[in-house]
Amino acid sequence: MKNYWLLLSALALLGCKVTINDENSSAQANTTSPDPVLAVHQEKGFVTVAEQAKPSFDAGPVFTAQVALDRVGFSSGVIDGKEGRNYSAALEGFQKANDLPVTGQLDEATSQALMRQSPDPATRRVRIPAEFARGPFTPDIPEDPSAQAKLPQLQYRNLVEALAERFHTTPQALTSLNPPGSRIEAGTVIRVPNIPDVDEAQFGKDERGWNETLVRLGVAPAQPVIAKVVVDKSEGVLKAFAGNDKLIAQFPATMGSEHDPLPIGTWKIQGVSRNPDFHYNPDLFWDADAKDRAVTLKPGPNGPVGVVWIDISKPHYGIHGTSEPSTIGRAESHGCIRLTNWDAARLAQMVKPGIPAIFQE
Repeated sequence: MKNYWLLLSALALLGCKVTINDENSSAQANTTSPDPVLAVHQEKGFVTVAEQAKPSFDAGPVFTAQVALDRVGFSSGVIDGKEGRNYSAALEGFQKANDLPVTGQLDEATSQALMRQSPDPATRRVRIPAEFARGPFTPDIPEDPSAQAKLPQLQYRNLVEALAERFHTTPQALTSLNPPGSRIEAGTVIRVPNIPDVDEAQFGKDERGWNETLVRLGVAPAQPVIAKVVVDKSEGVLKAFAGNDKLIAQFPATMGSEHDPLPIGTWKIQGVSRNPDFHYNPDLFWDADAKDRAVTLKPGPNGPVGVVWIDISKPHYGIHGTSEPSTIGRAESHGCIRLTNWDAARLAQMVKPGIPAIFQE
């Protein structure tokens, strides 16, 4: 178990001081033929199944607030029903944006404001679509970058991990929402956080399979355009502001370390690379193995920078996703700003080249 967590930490720290290739040179998604056994369950979206529980399912106040905060743009990272720094910061951001007393607590005024803006239930029962359940998946992801470079993609390891990212939660939280022994496979019904399906009518240009990525992350293509990004080290968050300096979204972030501190200053967003290749250069990492060599890793949510790289004007630094969402705000990085894949994808739909990216203490 110790070695497993060391592996996760190593993968989580691989995501900065890199070069990103935005050319469409990578392998595309698995296009194997549909399994005829699953053909009866061909719905693409997660069809909601009527509730059976009486009284209705109670997810608890923290879980319910996390879902509502996520839907209105003030993410607490993973939705897990647990209090902590990321949850308090999300509440504070929502309170500031809505001119409420800033307490970092789910007080009555905050609860009512959340209910007005996000009145839907916190959970729903869905049937797992066969198309989603087919993957593709990458069950075995080695630690060594050279070994990773041999893989055609760095996809989710299994269906449970994919479902957790789709509904902005963790495998453990999914387990807690469902009865013991629940089957997780195509056609079965499970309870999930109520993160809605994507409206595909909003799709724009399909850059490197980006539309499918948005679907699999439950991130709406249409997002408000922002005027600046502020990364606040003391608060541990990335804030998105509209042109009138109004805070409209906030995401918990991992930023820097003792060896690679956050580059304080005012930078600019250079561009966005969706589903990027990752160019691992050991010369840029103080903790790289002496035997490592430069390699290119193919795209995927379990790659070192997740599903997206938002480039800034400081060379080799950017804002990106992660393969381990539960570590956001609790780990370190090589100086870059790391978000959950779904938060990074959402931010990617908000930013435009040229806007300021302010990194502050």
